[in-house]
Amino acid sequence: MMLEAAGRRVHVIQGEFKVVNDPDVVLSTILGSCVAACMRDPVSGVGGMNHFLLPGSSTSPASAGDATRYGVHLMELLINGLLKQGARRDRLEAKIFGGAKTIARFSNVGEQNAAFARQFLLDEGIRVVGESTGGEHGRKLEYWPVTGRARQYALTGVEAQRAIHQDQRPAPAPKPVESSIEFF
Repeated sequence: MMLEAAGRRVHVIQGEFKVVNDPDVVLSTILGSCVAACMRDPVSGVGGMNHFLLPGSSTSPASAGDATRYGVHLMELLINGLLKQGARRDRLEAKIFGGAKTIARFSNVGEQNAAFARQFLLDEGIRVVGESTGGEHGRKLEYWPVTGRARQYALTGVEAQRAIHQDQRPAPAPKPVESSIEFF
């Protein structure tokens, strides 16, 4: 059994994205029906993760609400964050996780989330190098953005209920924008 050096863990919750270039950082999240897209530029050594609740679309009126819940918004934020840190779009690669159907009697929003992520990445010309989506159980995900390594654990029983609860928590309220403009 190989022991891993302890790295700095950064948790990505629903409605967030993180971009890092530190090889000692591992990004982690817990997914039920939500999806996390993990992207990186293997040459520049920068990578990141997002965590979205609903697919959304640029033409959907629902997306005009709390944008941080929607994949269309968080995918753009993640890509732009990577580019700002020196990644090149033509070198980006992605892995997709989550999208479980955790509650049988509800519509399969997890499947819709995963399908959205696949189509978005295809439309953007970003290569998908790994995917683990669907199923009936949540996942705990760890992603090392600099190397692209990912590890997941299936959540069953109590862990699955915790993942469902995590997915149903509201996203954090957006921070107010600071401005030096005074309106009167």
